[in-house]
Amino acid sequence: MAASFARRAVFPTYRCLNGLTRYRQNVCHARYLSLSKNLQASQWFSKDHEWVTIDGQKGTVGISMYAQEKLGEIVYVELPEIGTKLDTEDVAGCLESVKAASDIVNPVPGTVTEVNGKLSDQPALVNSEPMKGGWLYKMDLKAGLKTDDLMDSAAYEEYLKSCD
Repeated sequence: MAASFARRAVFPTYRCLNGLTRYRQNVCHARYLSLSKNLQASQWFSKDHEWVTIDGQKGTVGISMYAQEKLGEIVYVELPEIGTKLDTEDVAGCLESVKAASDIVNPVPGTVTEVNGKLSDQPALVNSEPMKGGWLYKMDLKAGLKTDDLMDSAAYEEYLKSCD
C-alpha cells in the first residue's frame, strides 16, 4: 500500500500538524516537523546561510550557494568533532577563504554523527558543490525539532533579495 501512496497525484494534499493544508509532493512543510518515516527529506535554510536537509531523525548541514559565493575560494574547513552536541545557533566550526573567515552556525539542535572527511583535503568542494558533495556534517536531530526559525527554499530566495 505504501508504494501506491507514493505514486498518487503529483501534488497531493497534506494536513500539517498545525492544521494547515499544504500542496507539496510527499512533504508536509509545516512549521512543526514530524519525525515520521513517511516524510521524505526536506531542506531548510537559516538566516546565517546554512542549510539543513532533514530526513527522519537525521540531518545534513552545509552552506548555501549564496554563502560560498560571498566567501570566495575556500581554503580551509574546521568541522565539529563526532559526538559534539550542538544547539541552534552554536558555532560548529569555521570556513576560511582567501577573502575572510566565517563561523559555521548550526541551524538545528542535535549530535554530530559524521563529518565530511573529503573537505580536509579538498575544501574547494564547498565551492564547487555546496548543496551536495560539499556538505559539512551530519547529525542525529533532537526529538521535537521545530523549524520555526528556518526557511524553505522559496522563503530563502525572498530573504536573499534583502541581503544585497
